[in-house]
Amino acid sequence: MNPYSKPGESKIGAKRPRILHLPPDALEQRNRQERQVQKEAVAAERRAIKKSARRYLKDQMNSEVADANS
Repeated sequence: MNPYSKPGESKIGAKRPRILHLPPDALEQRNRQERQVQKEAVAAERRAIKKSARRYLKDQMNSEVADANS
């Protein structure tokens, strides 16, 4: 430790205090695998929504083309 350091500068390196920005009860208790499963479920739901929207727009476009040709 540097004897001429300022009070805040003495707490550096590997032994510095760890800062927690959230209270301990707010930290998630899920493990990596559970977070990954949830992430994949959200992605699958988004894909399903996009697929449904594409189908709907395709049907709408086909009906507009059929009305225009009639």
